[in-house]
Amino acid sequence: MNRLSWVIAPVVVAVLLFIAGPLDAGSKETEVVRNAVEVLEEISAIPEKGIPPTLLQNAHGIAVVPGVIKVGFVVGGRHGRGVVLVRDERGGWSNPVFISLTGGSVGWQIGAQSTDVILVFKSGKSIDGIMKGKFTVGADAAVAAGPVGRSASASTDAQLKAEIYSYSRSRGLFAGVSVEGAALQIDEDANAAFYGKEGVRAGEILKGEGIPSPPPAVRLKDFLAKHAGAKAGE
Repeated sequence: MNRLSWVIAPVVVAVLLFIAGPLDAGSKETEVVRNAVEVLEEISAIPEKGIPPTLLQNAHGIAVVPGVIKVGFVVGGRHGRGVVLVRDERGGWSNPVFISLTGGSVGWQIGAQSTDVILVFKSGKSIDGIMKGKFTVGADAAVAAGPVGRSASASTDAQLKAEIYSYSRSRGLFAGVSVEGAALQIDEDANAAFYGKEGVRAGEILKGEGIPSPPPAVRLKDFLAKHAGAKAGE
């Protein structure tokens, strides 16, 4: 290698590292969004055992937490990271806001080590609660195991009074499930990493105030636009 090559090589490496830095930023968050899309796609492929379309069409918001894992032995618990999106004034869907879910083991599939969790919000009340800080499902808003299947309806008293419908998928099985006591909290660091904007607030993301949509977010929004687009009757 000649002298010029010795001079150029470090410069090339430095440039590559500079470029790779931003690409790697938010990679964990990108994976969370991609997994969320996969969970929704796989559930939509089995309409007779999935979330009723009318429920999605009338939802104000939806949270998807893929791969919630079991922690602890004697006293069980769960923890996972996911995203929440809300419907905007025009009926479209916001960019995803990152959240964490932490909760007790009551109501989860016995022995399941990893569970995908989906929460469907009937109105903006619960979403507003999450945006204000730590939000406990069941304490801050009523929750019920959601109905399953294309023709299913929220017919029980518990479901009619619920603000949130909850679902889980584990080992290929999908069903409504209780997540009473699970805590939802905004993940500020994940939001900053994914959108590349330090100090970005959840409210800014949901309103789309100068926040571009990264490709994985576009894919997630497109899925919801297709399967939970216009409200029923519109």
